[in-house]
Amino acid sequence: MQKAGPSLSPLHAARIREIITAHGGLAHWRLLATIELELSASGFLFAYKRIPVMQHVRVVVNTQTPQVTFHDYPSIGKVTRFLGEHLVQIEDASGKVLQSREHPRAMFSHWCRFFHWDALDFAYFGGYAFWNYVATPFLLTNQAVKVEESADDTASKLTKFTVIFPEHFPTHSQQQAFYFNQAGQLHRLDYTTEVLGTWANAAHFCEDYKTFFGLSLPTKRRVYPKLIGNHPFKAITMVAVDIHSVTLRYVNAI
Repeated sequence: MQKAGPSLSPLHAARIREIITAHGGLAHWRLLATIELELSASGFLFAYKRIPVMQHVRVVVNTQTPQVTFHDYPSIGKVTRFLGEHLVQIEDASGKVLQSREHPRAMFSHWCRFFHWDALDFAYFGGYAFWNYVATPFLLTNQAVKVEESADDTASKLTKFTVIFPEHFPTHSQQQAFYFNQAGQLHRLDYTTEVLGTWANAAHFCEDYKTFFGLSLPTKRRVYPKLIGNHPFKAITMVAVDIHSVTLRYVNAI
């Protein structure tokens, strides 16, 4: 695991504490066992990779470890599981494993993945992506995650942090940029979707925050390609995610 980076200035350390509080607080987060989302997801990526769009799919995110379960996806009666960086699988309704794949990220280097993803490819991509999205910004408190100060964007009044994840951490890319608004909410994150390719630079916007039993989450996410510089190309929506409902389950209730 990569060592944590140098200490932030007192101003930026205080800002991160404000950000964590704005999303529900670290003490509350540590009491959670799972977060269940009902969501829909679509966009150019789904059409390009020939994978089914998600319509009101039930997704259960484990807050204690990188694990995500998709119910009735990719089809009714099936359960798709992301079980960390090293295993994905698809089960039937009885729990029988129909398909599985170890070390799934390595498969994305095969040339055929440029044109098409199978269900296990999406199990990995969707699993790590939704785990990251739900666990942010609490991931910034992980001692293995390096957070560096960046110049604030004074024009948009956003606070920017450069975040470097440990090697083999299940995420889009090892280095990412996080932009927080004055309310402490994550407004935008920039990364390279490495499972697509080193060219796949993305700008990901978080909107329509709602509070669910004390936890604040964006209910609308839109991901656009970055073609030139730091500017998103909003004519193409790579991924659109809408969260319809959220259920929290706590450790002492499991």
